[in-house]
Amino acid sequence: MIATALLLEGCQTFSFIPDKPLTVTTGKAEFIESHDFSIADGRQIVGELASVDSHDEDTLSDLARHFGLGFTDITMANPNLDPWALSENRTVLLPLQFILPEAQHNGIVLNLANMRMFYYPKNQNKVLTYPIGVGRDGWNTPLGTTKIVAKKANPVWTVPESIHREHNALGDPLPKVIPAGPDNPLGEYAMPLGFNGYLIHGTNKPYGIGMQVSHGCVQLYPEDVEALFNLVDVGTPVHIVHQPYLVAWGQDTLYLEAHRPLGKWLKQEKQLQKMLRKKLETLAAERAANVDWQRVDAVLNRADGIPTPILQGSADLPALTADALEVMHPEHLYGQPTIVALTEHDWVIATQTLGDEVEADKLAAMLNHLGPQIPARKIEQDGTYKVVAGPFKNKKETQLIAKRIKASFDIDVTPVKPAQKRN
Repeated sequence: MIATALLLEGCQTFSFIPDKPLTVTTGKAEFIESHDFSIADGRQIVGELASVDSHDEDTLSDLARHFGLGFTDITMANPNLDPWALSENRTVLLPLQFILPEAQHNGIVLNLANMRMFYYPKNQNKVLTYPIGVGRDGWNTPLGTTKIVAKKANPVWTVPESIHREHNALGDPLPKVIPAGPDNPLGEYAMPLGFNGYLIHGTNKPYGIGMQVSHGCVQLYPEDVEALFNLVDVGTPVHIVHQPYLVAWGQDTLYLEAHRPLGKWLKQEKQLQKMLRKKLETLAAERAANVDWQRVDAVLNRADGIPTPILQGSADLPALTADALEVMHPEHLYGQPTIVALTEHDWVIATQTLGDEVEADKLAAMLNHLGPQIPARKIEQDGTYKVVAGPFKNKKETQLIAKRIKASFDIDVTPVKPAQKRN
């Protein structure tokens, strides 16, 4: 079994915001805003649900990145779709509606529970929001209030001793210092925080955004961290919270957005839900509204991050998804891997014969979304399927990549030398 959990490792993003107004062609929007929202009039819910029809070469990771979502966002909203083997014309829900966390609208707010950043520029009555990667279990991102203490473009990473020990134990030693470049897990921009050793930074593994993958740092897509880097100043406050249950009034109904608490807080789930119910009772009483408690239970059980009305008689999830704004599929998804053709002069890596075509499609997709990418494609021969990765520059690089594939996916692969040498 190929495990998605093995796909992305490490502590490591430029925001794709087309300069197009919202226009509609043949009933579908050409663009939907995914980052920049007005919060005039005390608004606590921003954005809207949308949907897009998949193309055969898409993955949920590609769609997530293009539309400003993280991996968990899009997979939880589409539980019946295979993230790595989408077929043509599958409706993919884009959960681009968000309830703002309970925190001062001042500087940056990081909600670990939904792995999302909210940045409130001074005196602008708006919020910018981006998906983030956060610390995995054992390397949790800390809670509390701090600030950005520096800004560094093209950062050099001095590897902490704790990470050295971890990699040495795995047989994957790291150098003491990793220079700026494609192998640097900090990406192209880093903003150290007042919490010693913790940063907001980019990544060379963008498809880990929206997951618990870091050593405690907060990661952004390369495009998002570039946008943020150019917006914030040293001294910008940073508030880090863990709020899995978010509640707000919108359009005269009460909404609940639920996420599963992260591992460190999972034992508090019942207590957190008890506190939520008391809060819902108070909010409903203020407007003489009646909560549909069965609906509340359903939203908590789904924990899919979709803001859902919870008053009696309000729209349920099927109605919300049916009304989602239909968005045209872009000609090319931002950041989607492109695979070059192989020649007889290339070093490559071949897998053993795989069980079926879907399994080959999934493995090729995951290799293409590793960081750094391992270019791969499915090959059919006599009714059976393999995955061939490459091209690689030489024997040494091929052997290193083969070792990496073996370690990440626990499958046997074979380096294959070129059929012909280059002149």
